[in-house]
Amino acid sequence: MSHAATKTLELAARESDGIHVVLLWHPDEDTLTVSVADAHAGDRFQLAVAPDRALDAFYHPFAHVA
Repeated sequence: MSHAATKTLELAARESDGIHVVLLWHPDEDTLTVSVADAHAGDRFQLAVAPDRALDAFYHPFAHVA
């Protein structure tokens, strides 16, 4: 019996002034990440976040980078 990989699920997304932020759930690992892309600067990064900090990281990702 084969096991198909579960896709990453987008839980929330927002965009403001060229910065696109996405909260993602990875069910196979049961982990959450916040992905950030800055269209103006061309920068991108992704953060692993704890479930109890996910919304805070989604709304304030730059505070969680440091």
